[in-house]
Amino acid sequence: MPVAYPISLQRLIGYFSKLPGIGKRSAERMALAALKWSDNDLAGFSDALGTIHQAIHPCRICGNLAEDELCPICQDDSRMKNIICIVEQPSQIIVFENAGCFRGRYHVLGGKLSPLSGVGPDKLRLRELQERVAAGGISELIIATSPDVEGEATAHYLANEFSSQGLSITRIAAGVPVGSDLSYADAATLAIAINARREMQ
Repeated sequence: MPVAYPISLQRLIGYFSKLPGIGKRSAERMALAALKWSDNDLAGFSDALGTIHQAIHPCRICGNLAEDELCPICQDDSRMKNIICIVEQPSQIIVFENAGCFRGRYHVLGGKLSPLSGVGPDKLRLRELQERVAAGGISELIIATSPDVEGEATAHYLANEFSSQGLSITRIAAGVPVGSDLSYADAATLAIAINARREMQ
């Protein structure tokens, strides 16, 4: 009869294995490592997990992750207010910020168009973007969706949607491999991409 971990440890392994990129063996190592933590560390870890939904929410303006009503970027008056970089997820904002290549504002769509998965324009934060543009003061939209099929379709949809607004609509360019996810792009690659952005017709 095979030997199994105690039920409590199996439960912990099961939860760790739900994390992206974590297989069963990695989940086992993480759970066994947690067994060696002090009670204070375990209590802190439990509290951080237990309060994350109450502590973190979308920024009212851009949709970035925030603890206050506005994220730190939207609160920063030194950022350029006339340029908005449109991304799919908040994790991509972190990549751009670490690259240090952009000092404007952001807008998180919350995904990209994917008809086969049931994600249409109504499932994205397009209404909020339209409201920001309608409020005035925006001169350029940089479309920084991933260069895969869905990302390109989303980029063209956005370009068409805002083409009559008198804005400069650009798309990040060279440097990002076709078919890749921007969440995994390195800082130098993103810096090249945003600096070589091109006008969208």
